[in-house]
Amino acid sequence: MGANERPLHLLNYINGEWQGDNLETFDVINPATNELVGTMPNGTEKDVLAAIEGADAAFKEWKKLSAEERAAYLEKMYARLIERKEEIAQVLTEENGKPLKEARGEVLYAASFIKWYAEEGKRVYGRTIPSKGEGQRIQVIKQPVGVVAAITPWNFPAAMITRKLAPALAAGCTFIVKPPKETPLTAAKIMECAEEAGIPRGVVNMVLTPNEAFSETVQKSKVVRKLTFTGSTEVGKLLMKQSADTMKNISLELGGQAPLIVLDDADVETAVEGTIASKFRNAGQTCICANRIYVQSGIYDEFVGKLKEKVAELKVGNGLEEDVDIGPLINQKGYDKVVRHVEDAVAKGAEVLVGGKGHQTSEQDAPFFEPTLLINAKENMLCMTEETFGPVVPVQKVESDEEAVRLANDTPFGLAAYYFTENMSRGTKIGEALDYGIVGWNHGAPSAAQAPFGGTKQSGLGREGGAEGIEPFLETKYLSIGIK
Repeated sequence: MGANERPLHLLNYINGEWQGDNLETFDVINPATNELVGTMPNGTEKDVLAAIEGADAAFKEWKKLSAEERAAYLEKMYARLIERKEEIAQVLTEENGKPLKEARGEVLYAASFIKWYAEEGKRVYGRTIPSKGEGQRIQVIKQPVGVVAAITPWNFPAAMITRKLAPALAAGCTFIVKPPKETPLTAAKIMECAEEAGIPRGVVNMVLTPNEAFSETVQKSKVVRKLTFTGSTEVGKLLMKQSADTMKNISLELGGQAPLIVLDDADVETAVEGTIASKFRNAGQTCICANRIYVQSGIYDEFVGKLKEKVAELKVGNGLEEDVDIGPLINQKGYDKVVRHVEDAVAKGAEVLVGGKGHQTSEQDAPFFEPTLLINAKENMLCMTEETFGPVVPVQKVESDEEAVRLANDTPFGLAAYYFTENMSRGTKIGEALDYGIVGWNHGAPSAAQAPFGGTKQSGLGREGGAEGIEPFLETKYLSIGIK
């Protein structure tokens, strides 16, 4: 249990009250140890409706506050997250499995969105447009969309909430989140910070229900004006179809299949460090991690040799141990997919240079998988065409810039891509040619609160973060004013 003397028992947060003691509970398990971390209530459709009602009532007053007043609440919430960083990071590691050093970093990352949008909300501007005649004035103003429903994933259980919550609140919207059952305790801790910041009742809500019950209830509601989702492309498409009946404003941050290109003039040390930073964070369970590596033949052997050394140094274990680099996979399903990808690659001619094995001897064992380096990868391998979501890095040799870009773009997804070159002209052309929403040039960790995050093609709709991240929570209103 780490720092917890006993399992946590936390509740849903609905309309300013902690609720659910009368409901059946489900267990939250540490994937590294299979030990009980805590319990949460199984909410119902009635709880979702109560959250919607509370958020709708709160919206009527919250939207009237000035940007400065809303910012003051967000600043207080930011301060609480920073003050409780160690506690929240501990809970996050226990239920998610990622190393504690990464969990601490995520809490700070989550807090950065609150800090950023506390200020960005003050910069929501309208404009005045010249009219055609003396008797008319034209104004454009921005107003909050309304009640927002959010569905967030388990791989970043703190940051994926605040990246949605902060701009929503800053814009004047109220907010209902359904976190995943794998990592609900971190979400509840974030709700505690909101409550401690004095954010008025109903402005922020959290309810744990089955996925279908939550999505169907909010999709039918005429009160919920916006849905924001981070998860798989398959589910995103379903939510998009469901939203059509009420014409909801919808934002989708979906799956990725990120390529990483190393050109023959790259700084090899920089490229290796960038690959490690991108690929192995959260055991490769991130939507923007490098999933397939393309290396030009002139630098291939040197890059592979140095990458092999770095991958071999990574330590696997319980994330609560300070020197661990790779924690467990989130569950059996994730573990089985990684095993399938590695076995498929080997069967089709890939060579395992490092790792290649799981640590399970039975399904009762924790789902650890060794950091794995595969060479001689080919386009027909699952690991080169599907998102592995695990600590596996396959490397394919390419001959030209054109071949690398063609292979990189040969996917229905377009979330993130990476490339390494020291040539400005060459790099500029490749950056413009890659069909992705996020591109890292000589850099493997591009995420930041002040930058827009989102993809092209089937990787989603809209952007989160940066000045762009508040726009999906705003409506544009045009006022045509006749004067005498």
